[in-house]
Amino acid sequence: MVIIITSVIALPGRAQTTKQQKQDEKAEKLRQLIESRNFVFQATYMSPMGGGQIYLTSPYDVTISRDTVTSFLPYFGVAYMSTGYGSNDNGIKFTSTKFDYQVQNLKKGGYRVIIKPKDVTNLTQMFLEAYPGGYASLSVISVNRQQISFQGNVKERPKTKS
Repeated sequence: MVIIITSVIALPGRAQTTKQQKQDEKAEKLRQLIESRNFVFQATYMSPMGGGQIYLTSPYDVTISRDTVTSFLPYFGVAYMSTGYGSNDNGIKFTSTKFDYQVQNLKKGGYRVIIKPKDVTNLTQMFLEAYPGGYASLSVISVNRQQISFQGNVKERPKTKS
């Protein structure tokens, strides 16, 4: 009887420790991804300034590596002038090899990554906020377009096949 009572009392404490360990592992994984500049933001929703949230049915993402930022995102909103980012469509699609990358710590183990491409026409900066559970939001601020936000996840970049 004593063994059963001891087991029942000890199990909740052990479960909390395991839960905390998982949270710590997720926080460490996110820290490594952000610091290594080796991750992908996969967008699942977008929120134009003048409208509601739109679910994205196709894969859209921003890939960050040490020397390159590649964006493949849609755009809906108001364009004030010439809207291209170097391509003929209306999306936020570009590859930048000259950019500033700044990281700020947020509450609850999150990070704000500020990306300022220097070799992309019309794009001012991107703000990515990522949290240990994998959830992330991305705001894109442009010179000639209304700001737009995306919600999604931060994940490790897929390994390239050699």
